[in-house]
Amino acid sequence: MTYIVTDRCVDSRYTECVADCPVDCFYEITDPHMLIINPDECIDCDACVPLCPVNAIYPEAEVPDEIQEIWVEKNSADLCDDDNRVTETSGELDGALSIEEIREREAEKYGDALADPSSAAH
Repeated sequence: MTYIVTDRCVDSRYTECVADCPVDCFYEITDPHMLIINPDECIDCDACVPLCPVNAIYPEAEVPDEIQEIWVEKNSADLCDDDNRVTETSGELDGALSIEEIREREAEKYGDALADPSSAAH
């Protein structure tokens, strides 16, 4: 199993999650603009999950069904190379959404279908 970065990171690109990653498996992509995890490098240590300010990182088996297909595919080793590896924290993107704004966006898009991952024990 690996961890998956989901749409909560899109257009925000918070990098707190990379701070404790022992294997530097985070990469920045631009379509959409976000971080992803290389599933071939992730060692399933869980260090990144509590650091994400928008709760965008899930264990692969816990990604909600409504978003599973696209985000598991988007966290692909094919999109990762040394040129886009992220090993240090940096500021979020201009216009990055807060967790509250993301929850509002999800409620409009999915209703109650997505559980709030901040209340789940990861």
